[in-house]
Amino acid sequence: MVNLTNLLNAKTLDDFVGQSHIIGKNKPLYKLIEKKELPHLFFYGKPGTGKTTLAKIIAKLINTDFYHFNATTLKIDDLRVVFKRYENALIRPLIFIDEVHRLSKNQQEVLLPIMEEYKIIIIGASTENPYHTLTSAIRSRGFLFEFLPHSKDDLKILLNKALKLLDDVNIDEEAILYLIQSSIGDARAMLNLLDFAYKVDKNISLETLKELRQTSLKDGMSSKDSHYDLASAMIKSIRGSDVDASIYYLARLIDGGENIDFITRRLVISASEDIGNANPNALNLAVSTQISAKQIGYPEARIILAQCVVYLASSPKSNSSYMAINKALQEIQNGNIMEIPKNIKDNAIGYKYPHDYNGWCPQKYLEKNIIYYKTNQIGFEKTLFEWVNKIKSIHN
Repeated sequence: MVNLTNLLNAKTLDDFVGQSHIIGKNKPLYKLIEKKELPHLFFYGKPGTGKTTLAKIIAKLINTDFYHFNATTLKIDDLRVVFKRYENALIRPLIFIDEVHRLSKNQQEVLLPIMEEYKIIIIGASTENPYHTLTSAIRSRGFLFEFLPHSKDDLKILLNKALKLLDDVNIDEEAILYLIQSSIGDARAMLNLLDFAYKVDKNISLETLKELRQTSLKDGMSSKDSHYDLASAMIKSIRGSDVDASIYYLARLIDGGENIDFITRRLVISASEDIGNANPNALNLAVSTQISAKQIGYPEARIILAQCVVYLASSPKSNSSYMAINKALQEIQNGNIMEIPKNIKDNAIGYKYPHDYNGWCPQKYLEKNIIYYKTNQIGFEKTLFEWVNKIKSIHN
């Protein structure tokens, strides 16, 4: 039985497709592999991007024993058996740990002395960012490389190789396009779909492909990178006043089953950080969205979320308040602590009550005259600025 994924697994670095930013011929890792001077490595990125394949190629090129473990079933005793076997050996084996983000802290601690002594080479692979899942002690003993989703050109190269392996296959451009586009950079998923479509009928049609895979693959929310990347893209699109992009990333989050609380918390923050007093009602709407969307839940909550996102993206933007508090905090954290003037302390001496002076009167509020807040005079901020200037001008 044909298994395209196994057949097309690269055996050499020259055959390896993609990740040229990591394994290009002029890249440091490529040179280290050639010299057989390999550090501990951690590969992370979306599924089907070549992490396991590259680990196997490395093991073959440095001509060493290769052990493949999965962190979901790995036991500490399994590792200790391998460690003991090579205690006084002349060769340095390679241990590959898939799903390395699932290692417990105890299991990670067992690896530390082994990595330190460098009697065994450790390569870990993960779909999640190791900065979130691995301890700093583990990370400091190895090098981290992010595997990017395959480009369409990468997938085309792999697809052409696969089609040459299949006997009497007949496939049109429409079906080829769907194979590539619906796999969103996942080579394994593309080859798997091609493999089973070929087993259905050697004349591969778009209809057959769509019956096997109804829609494009989705990142879902199991990957922390997707989880945070999509949220970041939505907020940056709102900040940039791109309504359509904001709605698109909101739809991605909803379609991936993202928690309503996670989405609305970021909308509330954006309403204050990016819009602020340029449109104070943005914060009111975001908080109302947070409450109502949670109470109603999906699928109807999507409408409330969309209304809020469109409103925020369409609002005038100002980060004046955000910048002001950051500047004040930085001053304080740098040790620039000012005395509170006597006239505004709890037992005030010489305090003037502003209401007795039509809302404002000159008096000391800070030990030094420092400006933290600089208004952009955008939207309602301009009204506030004009009002403050107006009441101060009465006494000038």
